[in-house]
Amino acid sequence: MTSPEPSPTLSLSGVAFDGRSSRDRAATLDVSGDVAVLRVEGGESRWPLAGVRIEPPVPGVRRVLKFPDGSRFETGDDAGVTRLEARTGRNRALGGVRRLEARWWTALGALALTLAFAWAFVVFGIPALARTAATATPRPVLATFDRETIQFLEGQGYLAPSRLSAARQRQLQAEFRRVTAWAGGSYPYRLLLRDGEPGDAPFQIGANAFALPNGTVVMTDQLVALSRSDRELLGVLAHETGHVTGRHGLAGVYQGLGLTLLSVAVTGDLISAGTFAAAVPAALLRNGYSRAAETQADETAGRYLMRAYGTTKPLRDILARLEEDDREADENSVHESSRTEDLLQTHPGTAGRIRHLREIEARGR
Repeated sequence: MTSPEPSPTLSLSGVAFDGRSSRDRAATLDVSGDVAVLRVEGGESRWPLAGVRIEPPVPGVRRVLKFPDGSRFETGDDAGVTRLEARTGRNRALGGVRRLEARWWTALGALALTLAFAWAFVVFGIPALARTAATATPRPVLATFDRETIQFLEGQGYLAPSRLSAARQRQLQAEFRRVTAWAGGSYPYRLLLRDGEPGDAPFQIGANAFALPNGTVVMTDQLVALSRSDRELLGVLAHETGHVTGRHGLAGVYQGLGLTLLSVAVTGDLISAGTFAAAVPAALLRNGYSRAAETQADETAGRYLMRAYGTTKPLRDILARLEEDDREADENSVHESSRTEDLLQTHPGTAGRIRHLREIEARGR
């Protein structure tokens, strides 16, 4: 049996620091067997190799070896230190990472993965976080959003008291109670009938209805005037209750305003909720709902209409009238968009929603 051949002496050139001052001195480090010898002008130090610490590599920085007495040796001979690491088995994992970093194709692959992760987080992660946060938001925060939003809309002149007669308002309120009794969810539902086109409004809401997170539903006089029957209005109100029970409005606000609001949701910070509530109207009226949210709310409205009237046509017709801005329009007035246009839309088109409501009716028969 023969003894293994000893490793050749490894010599490195660099500078040394004594650990007590910032002065560097030219030095050499010779490693032979299990001993490291540091030679500087006027003397040398010998250390067991096991007691020498080799710092992990950092791109663009000299390699560093530290000794038990606090002194250190720095060298630009990266290849030599890498051989020493291979000989002693040090920094194996980090060495593998470094080798990957040194290859352009692995760097490009890592960049592509990072970009893909960022895209997935924006497209799927943030909406998922927003939905989770909306579900977890305490009721007092929801009430704050409702209160502050209505105060903002009325205070800024976007909404004015309804011009509908008292009898007509009582009739619509009674019908709304029937819808909410069916919708459930134990929200403190309330219907606010308002004029959506005050003369001095900075922005005309017009014929519209929207739901706030805690169950407040606003319906404008202009939408009531656009309808041909209360069945159409009940379809709209049932649709809005779907947004309430699905917490779509709050999820949309969280998604639109970013992660800051998520902390409001989970901590129940009422002061911050009041501050951010001013952004709710813009998020609801300008951004609208996502495809998934509108589809889910249409499912809710479709179930209500099928149960009450055996058809979803009332909602289909008023959707067409809103789309065409024509009181004479009906569901047949809306033209289908191309498949490409449909794919590029972030929100569902009216034609697609009408088609979906027809499918609900077909399933219910």
